[in-house]
Amino acid sequence: MLRRSRLTALTRSDVVNRVIEIELPRYAVMPLDRFQNRSEYWTLSRHPSSIPGGSWTTFNWKTNAIGMKTQRVEYADQVRQPQVEVAFDELVSYLLDLGAVPDPHGWKLLRSTGLWAPVGCSLMMSPDGREKALYLAPLDDSDGHLSLAVAWSSSWITRDHAHLPPYWVRLPALAGKSSELTPSDEKKDEKKDEKKAPDADEDQIQSGSASVAASHDDANSIEHQVHTNMTKDITCEISLSGLVTALVEGGLHSNSTPESLYIEHLRIQSRKSNGVWFASAVTAYGTSSQTILWNYKIPDDILSFSRKETVPCGVLVLLGMVDESETPEWATKHHDYGASLDLFTQRTRESRQAMEAEARMAPAQREQAVRDRMRRESEQRMQDMRDKMRTQQQQRDQRAMEALQSPKWDTKLVADYCLTWLKARKIWDESLSVKEVVGFMLHRMVRDGEFTSTICKMLDTWKAWADMGGMRKTDYQTIQENQSTFAEATLLIALIKDTSDALEGTLAMDLQECLRMWHKVRLG
Repeated sequence: MLRRSRLTALTRSDVVNRVIEIELPRYAVMPLDRFQNRSEYWTLSRHPSSIPGGSWTTFNWKTNAIGMKTQRVEYADQVRQPQVEVAFDELVSYLLDLGAVPDPHGWKLLRSTGLWAPVGCSLMMSPDGREKALYLAPLDDSDGHLSLAVAWSSSWITRDHAHLPPYWVRLPALAGKSSELTPSDEKKDEKKDEKKAPDADEDQIQSGSASVAASHDDANSIEHQVHTNMTKDITCEISLSGLVTALVEGGLHSNSTPESLYIEHLRIQSRKSNGVWFASAVTAYGTSSQTILWNYKIPDDILSFSRKETVPCGVLVLLGMVDESETPEWATKHHDYGASLDLFTQRTRESRQAMEAEARMAPAQREQAVRDRMRRESEQRMQDMRDKMRTQQQQRDQRAMEALQSPKWDTKLVADYCLTWLKARKIWDESLSVKEVVGFMLHRMVRDGEFTSTICKMLDTWKAWADMGGMRKTDYQTIQENQSTFAEATLLIALIKDTSDALEGTLAMDLQECLRMWHKVRLG
């Protein structure tokens, strides 16, 4: 039996008591690398074990011996293969990648009853939903861990390396809208410049040809890399600690080694919040009501912030993003009730009376009176203008203060108006939705560190005033100076809010909670 199952074991026999002692190794396993071991990853083991407890040998694993298990048996059917230890999230992710379908009832039952869930309770089903792929096993050899068993057939594998695995997100590129030159265009321009340039000395050309060629090759390779990053989709792996890997599209599909991108500016750090904002936004982008498994947990403070009503509608009116007729009454209406007309009439009457008095004067006195009247009227006009400007400034200041204290709007509503404002200024295409724009923004955040810093700084400012109880005048000035950045930031927060609302009470919540309860499980 051991030889047929390809198991290496140490056996001792007690002839008197007719007992056989068997020592079998216990392993910790993990799925093979999806890229480095592609053929083994997508195929089943050639020699699966038929011994009870060895269902894990159905697949090819990366194994590590962690101890020995001793058994004393009298009959062959009493032999049990030791269960292996595996990370629960890696196991579920691997089965999902192969095409398994979660059983909502099983995950809900496991979440509510834990180790008291009945043996045989199905957690994962075959792609057609007819057979059990992952189910609860007896707790005999689990040492208090969750005990599972697996069953799989090669005909159930409905996916391949071209599909996006769990925990990965594809960020689309704005193809065809890049204004940068391609390497081929640059080469054409270089050839044109060479034709226009005067002939140089042949000796100098030969002596410098090697260095020039090397510099041209380096420049072309760099430009090609930049152009590739801008025009091709990017796939990102998100772990519990945020962004782990970003690959240029083609790495998942091609047979070549994937090409990684620079992501240090997006890693989660204690001093900067860029990594947290990106991980939260990309998790929200890759999550929907159909999403079964995700890895990164959006922080509670960001979820709470996304659900708050933090943007005063009056501020959006002052910024020109919303028409005042679409908002509730928030500003004081200033009416002069004919005061300007009365002032004009008074000044006209005073001028006419002065001119009539001047007409009765002697010529010498009249000239002096006219000069005095002209000076006096000029001073009056200047004073009236200053009074009017002062009144208008007071009204603007009052309007600004009332705008800061105006009713606050929901993030989703603010994002809708901001997207309309962005489209009106041709920043984004008319046909794009909020989620599509966010996808393009996240793609740009991966390849553009300056853009990432700008938008994350705006998000920090926004969250700060939300936590402090309201927007201040300095916050309004910051938004006014970076209006398009704020408008795009609202799209990120709106998507996070939509995601948090969509996932409440779903299969994904049950599954994620179970993965948090049991980090390691026994599989046999």
